[in-house]
Amino acid sequence: MPISDELSSLAKRSGKNNSGFPMVSSESDILIVGAGIAGLIAAHECLENGRSVTLVERHDETRVGGLARTAFGGMALVGTSLQRRMGIRDTPELALSDWHSFAEFGADDEWPRRWAEAYVEQSADRVFRWLLDKDMHYLPAVNWVERGDFVPGNSVPRYHILWGTGFGLVERFVELLAAHRHRDKLRWIFGCRVEDLVESGGRIAGCTATIEATGEAREFRAGITIVATGGINGNLDKVREHWPGAPAELLNGSHPFCDGYVHDVVAAHGGSVTHLENMWNYAAGIPHPQAHFDNHGLSLIPCKSALWLDHMGRRIGPLPLITGFDTHDLCRRLAALEKPWSWHLLNWRIAAREFAISGAEHNPHIRDGHKLTFVKETLLGNHRLVRQMQEESDHFIVADSLPELVERMRELDGEDFVKFENVEHAAREFDDNVRRGPSQWNDDQLRRIQHARAWRSDRLRTCRPKPLLDHPPLIAIKLRLITRKSLGGIRTDLSSRVLAAAGEAIPGLYAVGEAAGFGGGGVCGKRSLEGTFLSGCVLTARAAADAIG
Repeated sequence: MPISDELSSLAKRSGKNNSGFPMVSSESDILIVGAGIAGLIAAHECLENGRSVTLVERHDETRVGGLARTAFGGMALVGTSLQRRMGIRDTPELALSDWHSFAEFGADDEWPRRWAEAYVEQSADRVFRWLLDKDMHYLPAVNWVERGDFVPGNSVPRYHILWGTGFGLVERFVELLAAHRHRDKLRWIFGCRVEDLVESGGRIAGCTATIEATGEAREFRAGITIVATGGINGNLDKVREHWPGAPAELLNGSHPFCDGYVHDVVAAHGGSVTHLENMWNYAAGIPHPQAHFDNHGLSLIPCKSALWLDHMGRRIGPLPLITGFDTHDLCRRLAALEKPWSWHLLNWRIAAREFAISGAEHNPHIRDGHKLTFVKETLLGNHRLVRQMQEESDHFIVADSLPELVERMRELDGEDFVKFENVEHAAREFDDNVRRGPSQWNDDQLRRIQHARAWRSDRLRTCRPKPLLDHPPLIAIKLRLITRKSLGGIRTDLSSRVLAAAGEAIPGLYAVGEAAGFGGGGVCGKRSLEGTFLSGCVLTARAAADAIG
């Protein structure tokens, strides 16, 4: 059953009238602000404990699940049976060492450190096996991402991908809520913007809100309030406020409702909000061809074999930019460029093997469980997606010759920034290096491609190097930095209770998922090992429900 049908059925059973607005009663044991994946899982686990739950969501029912519904579905998991089946020797101790290397925690980061320890210890049992028990499944391969550049990252492959992507995860929990034995204890309130928290008797006792369609003011009371509103990265002004070096042009890979407003509300009630300067943005965004809001972007998974060029067509260096090692550093280096955009130079051969777009929307075979079609595209090339981008995006340029390609790059810019001689020099220098053969490769991008191809999952998705200009059609993609996730957030203890600046828990108030920086107000530190987000939502939501009982 489609999500909207499941939710309509739930709404009828949970006391909503025909207009879609709630009836008079506004009391429950637990109030959850935000129906993203962290909110859905918190609701499910609280129902498991027999509690009554009110879920307040600003979107309508078609957007339940938040960013998870558009996510690719990757999770960094430690010590799983799938890793062992592939011969990967992973332990919580090794993962924690990698985590600390990437995070670069500060001296005062007690709770982020403790959440990191909990994550590496619990992810196999409380995420991997728990989702298997919920009839979710994983692709039979573990990918190796964020290997580290100047500091060590993932020592071994840990990136597990859900069949169904994040959308399937959302769909599954909507189904579980609809079929739950305590489903009559769950109320959904859609189209409702939270304005403030309510204090009573020295504790948080609910929230005030506005039904956006009517302007009606509402108050929702509960013994416990859980904040699950996501991060700040849908608010580009707030992103720039906390990222002084942000480029002049940014794409929004989050959603405008992820605006940080409730973070400010929590802070006004004494909650500690930390590390908003830490973000997990991406280096390769293009404008969404069917934009749903201003500056809406698509996050591309950059091709390892593409040459990364600046606005004049010069190869960025001296260390070439290449994905899969340190996304944080990629973004830092791109943000420091003279212009707020860059270019990928590649050919159709590379694109068919390596080009991908992060998220459920452009990975329909994984999202919809079409396993044979997925295997076919993996082996023979994803020509479907390349053709789709050629047709839909003016930022995805295909040409039969280098002069034609450069001319069209200039047309897109509207100025003669790109110099043909720069692009030709970058391509021919790289191609000459490729022709010398592996024993004489003296280019760091080629060395890293060799390293990536040594892992069998990456070998399937990374081309064997061949001269770029010898295999037209040629492709140029104009890229901008794109926002995505907040690594900082509301500080919480291991029970997901919101903490004040002095360290004491604020009675009645919890925070989960991205709102809590995926645990502790910033469990990832400065960098993520990638895939710590959906799983962080699961862990923090389950921790809150366990503590509430």
